[in-house]
Amino acid sequence: PNGIAAFFGPDSIPTDGKLQIVFFIGFLELFVMKDVTGENDFVGDFRNGLLDFGWDNFDEETKLSKRAIELNNGRAAMMGILGL
Repeated sequence: PNGIAAFFGPDSIPTDGKLQIVFFIGFLELFVMKDVTGENDFVGDFRNGLLDFGWDNFDEETKLSKRAIELNNGRAAMMGILGL
């Protein structure tokens, strides 16, 4: 089943599976996706010092450009998934 039938139809995801999804998302929200070190540069920056792909080496104009490109890619992905 797809769409809303995957959650509420006769062949839907079992209740334990739904609870597993909810608890996993809750775990991510409470323990992983937060700014622990206080070194975030912008909203949504969850690097926390673990991974560094050279973001700090870019100048401000390049950072702004890359952030805008990433936002536009996300918007395009949302439009693509709505088109399915």
